[in-house]
Amino acid sequence: MSKAEKTRQFIIESTAELFNKKGYAGTSLAHISEATGLTKGCIYGNFDNKDEVAKEVYRFNAKRLQQEINENLNSGMTSRQKLMAFLDYYRNSWDNNFSRGGCPIMNTAIEADDTMPFLKAEVVKSFKGWSDKLVEILEEGKSKNEIKDSTNISEYSYLFIMLIEGGILLSKSTDSQSHLLQALERIEKIIDTELIK
Repeated sequence: MSKAEKTRQFIIESTAELFNKKGYAGTSLAHISEATGLTKGCIYGNFDNKDEVAKEVYRFNAKRLQQEINENLNSGMTSRQKLMAFLDYYRNSWDNNFSRGGCPIMNTAIEADDTMPFLKAEVVKSFKGWSDKLVEILEEGKSKNEIKDSTNISEYSYLFIMLIEGGILLSKSTDSQSHLLQALERIEKIIDTELIK
């Protein structure tokens, strides 16, 4: 990695939590400079503009979230075990994720929906990637005779995302993990009563 690439990565990592907590519109160049200890000139020497910083920071935050989830999955698991690993990640990561500002996908989705198309496009990619991973698990389950053949896989993948993100939204807003836990329990019930053979 070149010096410029290292500096660029340092800026991204140093401002990841800042952007997630303050929002992309609420994070100024002065905030970025303060968080990194770098001058505005140095920051703009590594990024074209604040939008580029925001996009790269979002990608970093979303990738980190996906990597943390994937660490709980392995090829020897059944489909149910993989789905439960997703749920367990959200059950067990409340303190860690919320100390960093919450779910970066949801935070950015809410902020960028009508105001920042360049970030909205990144959020759509994240939701699609999340859905694709769940679809992959469910399709593998069908092929291994673990998931019911009649299952509408795409419908369930987005249903699980909706329940998780809705649970996170209510839990974050009310400072109570109970809403997220209720959503995760509901998903577990759906898995056991509607999907597993």
